[in-house]
Amino acid sequence: MISSGPVLGTLAQVASDGKVDLAGVVDLTQIQEVLHQWHDNGNATWKEPLLRASLTRAPFSGKHSTPYRPGSVHDYMHAKVTVADDTVFIGSFNLSHSGELNAENVLELTDSALAAQLASFIDEIRAKYPPVAL
Repeated sequence: MISSGPVLGTLAQVASDGKVDLAGVVDLTQIQEVLHQWHDNGNATWKEPLLRASLTRAPFSGKHSTPYRPGSVHDYMHAKVTVADDTVFIGSFNLSHSGELNAENVLELTDSALAAQLASFIDEIRAKYPPVAL
């Protein structure tokens, strides 16, 4: 889930400008659940247009997962990979305030070959799911 205001603002701007190779895959079920929470909460409704712009103005795909319930299948996406030029961020850290409070991890690696390999991996995963439709 991407819910950090600065990250959302930057993604929405980059996706809208269309000048940078921006693409990805998200857990669409989790995105929809967060949109519902933001709507109910009222404090974060300003984030919704940024998230929608980010995910629909750039080629993002969305995986449908099983909503969380005790005892249900946990098939949602959790590991994160972000490739920016020759730098890779990989781990379980959420780009959100809650990510700052959880026991999450992230590695920052600068390696052009690894970045190219993981960008290709992201495209392979993205190809398995339909485009995000919110």
